[in-house]
Amino acid sequence: MESLPIKRLTQELLEKLSDQSSKNTRQRQNYNFHHHSEKVERFVNVLQPGTYVRPHRHIRPPEINGFEFFLVIQGAMGLLFMDETGQIIHQELVSANGSTLGIEVPEGTYHTAVALAPNTVTLEVKEGPYDPSTDKEFIEIFPLEGTPESKRLVETWQSYFVPTREVSAMVN
Repeated sequence: MESLPIKRLTQELLEKLSDQSSKNTRQRQNYNFHHHSEKVERFVNVLQPGTYVRPHRHIRPPEINGFEFFLVIQGAMGLLFMDETGQIIHQELVSANGSTLGIEVPEGTYHTAVALAPNTVTLEVKEGPYDPSTDKEFIEIFPLEGTPESKRLVETWQSYFVPTREVSAMVN
């Protein structure tokens, strides 16, 4: 009998990705279930506290939806939504044990995420195909990854969410 090309999200895979993310200088690691040419991108991203996601938005051609959907299946993350000047206009706690488990970011919305618990796992879904040259439009006033300024920024953003009972329950 021929084997079906079934893809699984297993605890073993999450443990491997968690280990990789903690050793990665970016403090995150993703695993794609899709090929870059596919119409639907679906991937797991494991985030460690301290990872820096430079504020950005997604603008797609008219035939492609620009939304981005996050489902937190382990841990917790804070999402910050910004205007074009980088001012925070909304913040949202999304956690596996909280009242909000997932969130869809509308196309054209500037946003960033901060991990609030070790080994935070998100399942992300968005329309593809993935084109790294046009995937993100950054807010230029924010520092590049790996800079001391980006590290301080992440610490500030984390402070907007910690401590909360939901996050404390994730860490303890």
